[in-house]
Amino acid sequence: MRAAEVLTVAAEGGVIGDGRTGANLALGVGLIGVVIGWLALARVAGRISTGNARTGGVAAVAVGLVGTALAVLHLATSSGGPGTGNGMVGAVVAIPLGLMAAALGRRALTRSRHAERTADRVERELGST
Repeated sequence: MRAAEVLTVAAEGGVIGDGRTGANLALGVGLIGVVIGWLALARVAGRISTGNARTGGVAAVAVGLVGTALAVLHLATSSGGPGTGNGMVGAVVAIPLGLMAAALGRRALTRSRHAERTADRVERELGST
């Protein structure tokens, strides 16, 4: 199965399940992305000493974009409107959640680059004296 087919099946709710399954999947993926992005920001700030902030930032961006894509696909393929049990409201909520995960990941990447540059500059200054 190709990746596009997998995303379409996931957005439609999979083989088994009601119309809300795809929206719940998108919500779950978006929430996981937000948690990963928050942890990456905490690593950059030094509040958590384990793991790599850059890897966490990249993962948060990727997971957030996948969650957003799943939500948009679910909205595009679902029939009916809000309140019909097809999960449209969940998909609408999942879109900003996925975008928030991507934004947190991007912020963690930016901060980790800044911290890297600062550390390199300090190392050069201390090494030259």
